[in-house]
Amino acid sequence: MRDDPTHRHDAATWSPLDTDDWYAARNAATALRDALLCAGLEKDFPYLRADLNAFGHGLVELGRVSPATAERLAELLRLALAAGLRRLEESSDGASQHRAGEG
Repeated sequence: MRDDPTHRHDAATWSPLDTDDWYAARNAATALRDALLCAGLEKDFPYLRADLNAFGHGLVELGRVSPATAERLAELLRLALAAGLRRLEESSDGASQHRAGEG
């Protein structure tokens, strides 16, 4: 029936605020913004925003950046990956030394 409450939700009343994907995209964009602030890159990503595509899937728009900004971001990612690998190796070495001391 047309007046039934289950039939009242249509494309004209749809809002991105009704979806979890919108909030996931917004939270991810906020987390990225905070990291970029810490790295001093907040002005280098002027197009950063949360968005939804035509299917309602959440996306984070990074936008265009200068070559210098892309290089700086690549270097930050390389440093973060290297630090993570070092930390993983250190925790692995510590665990193996701890096991060797138990025997």
